Amino acid sequence: MTPDAKPVVAPSRATLRQVAARAGVSVKTASRALNGEPYVSTKTLARVSAAAEDLGFRVNAVARDFRTGARSPSVGLLIGDLANPFYARLARGAERHLHAAGLRLVSASTEESAVTERELVDEMLERRMTAIMIVTSADHHPYFESEQHLGTPIVFVDRAPSDVVADAVVLDNAGGMAAAVEHLVSFGHERIGILSHARRVSTSRERVEAFESAMAQAGLDGRRYARTDCDDTASATQAATELLTRAVPPTALIATNNRLTIGALKALGRGNLDAAFIGFDDFELSDLLGTSVIAHDPEVMGAAAAEFVIDRLEGDTSPARKLVLPTTLIARLSSMIGPLQRSSPRSR
Repeated sequence: MTPDAKPVVAPSRATLRQVAARAGVSVKTASRALNGEPYVSTKTLARVSAAAEDLGFRVNAVARDFRTGARSPSVGLLIGDLANPFYARLARGAERHLHAAGLRLVSASTEESAVTERELVDEMLERRMTAIMIVTSADHHPYFESEQHLGTPIVFVDRAPSDVVADAVVLDNAGGMAAAVEHLVSFGHERIGILSHARRVSTSRERVEAFESAMAQAGLDGRRYARTDCDDTASATQAATELLTRAVPPTALIATNNRLTIGALKALGRGNLDAAFIGFDDFELSDLLGTSVIAHDPEVMGAAAAEFVIDRLEGDTSPARKLVLPTTLIARLSSMIGPLQRSSPRSR
């Protein structure tokens, strides 16, 4: 800034006192009119509303709720990654259901960080969200206990907690993974690998354990080709490449979520890497790519979680419920081929 330059001062927002002065009423009357309180004449309401519009005044809903002790009509949704289409569809299902009940959805991403999750939970509760839906990244949730005692509905989505008694909407992870393994075994695959997040995430842990169990039932080793250190698409690509370039590679791979599926497909699309493949979670263009998936509907999951919230807000005091949504194996070209029709990249 040059010596002669003047600092830019942002215009200040109009105050309630200025609205009252413009309308020719007291501050108390202006407040009652703008907050929809009774005993305000139609003429006075029109005058105050016109003054507020002229001045660009907005009611501070958060401050109003704090004064009255009320909660906002907003429901918080904490998810792992705003860029993930799975979470976008989940939020859409929840939002549509909540909107029909006169509620608003406020979403935030934890970036799969337990620390960030705690900070966002505290912030949402400080803003008096009427309920919270959460795809948790944390193992421990002591900060929900006091809110539950106060009657704040808490619904866990996709990932059920182990330390909190609360409503939860989850997938049939075991059934989906068992169907995938059974399908690959039916085509003659014995060396089957898995790409997963760290086991601290409950969905990853459940899917890996279900994979190992299904492999054991088939008399196969479920740990030989397991990579449970895939945090994102890039690491999934690296892990799949490492597995498929071994001297004795797996003949089939399973990825435990849509982001890892994309990473695995990138590896399979490079060079001379071959394997039958199934991904957990459907994704856009999977049908055109011929990719087999363990499918489910994230919008149904979001709507079900929202329904739990609405039930609790309407006075439902029944014990915590856990809804397990079904999954469906959609078999396409990527998995409908046996190991004898593929060759090891080392043999070419």
